Amino acid sequence: MMNKSDRKLTSLLLVAVVTLFAQGAYAAALAEIQKEGEKKLVEAEKSQKRIDKIVAGAQERLIRYRALMKQIEGLETYNKQLSTQVASQEGLIERFDQSISQVALIKRQMSPLLSSMVESLEKFVELDLPFHTAERQERMALIRENLASTEIDMAEKFRQVIEAYQIENEYGRKIDSYRSIVDLNGVEHEVDVLRVGRVALLCQSKDTKISARWDNAQKIWVELDNATYRNAIRKGIKMAKKQASIDILTLPISAPELTAVTEAGE
Repeated sequence: MMNKSDRKLTSLLLVAVVTLFAQGAYAAALAEIQKEGEKKLVEAEKSQKRIDKIVAGAQERLIRYRALMKQIEGLETYNKQLSTQVASQEGLIERFDQSISQVALIKRQMSPLLSSMVESLEKFVELDLPFHTAERQERMALIRENLASTEIDMAEKFRQVIEAYQIENEYGRKIDSYRSIVDLNGVEHEVDVLRVGRVALLCQSKDTKISARWDNAQKIWVELDNATYRNAIRKGIKMAKKQASIDILTLPISAPELTAVTEAGE
């Protein structure tokens, strides 16, 4: 039979064993809890990474969406501008089509018009003062030949006719001088011709002893009083050749003639 001391020792040992067993179980449970916590932490980190990835992807998609919306807005504005331009161009094309459809008609009308213009200009040259006669007649003959040519388009023919009119118009605004041979009282003389626009056509012999004017009504050269007009004509010739400054000249000028025009039926 155990005495009191042995029982006390046995009780202490039993408490120690229970305590150690309890501490071991607690440590194991704590380790298990810690392990489970670490596992949850890893899973939380993975979940957070997935969330971050999802958020990043969503932000990227949002940015792309906004960029696409801006592109769409820009394209819509551009399309509206293009629609306006297309409508304008379609109207222009329609007008061009109408113009093209009239080209044949215009060509048919242009040909007789140009022929009439050339005929009128030829008649004008024929009735005008006889200056640069060969040059002017040659120009008109060339234009008449070109009008009959099929190798020259209508635009070029029109340009040539208008240019001829412009040249003839310029003759009326300028003075010039040139050498020529004129018939004066049945005798040919080498002279300097002075043309003052279409107002006067004068000439003077090289020795300045003979001065004359063209009488367009009689189509002849008429001798002038050389003492009266010699110096003025000579000075005019120098002015035309740019050998003297522009000045006022006293020259013989024929008075304009009045031509009666009677209308049909009167």
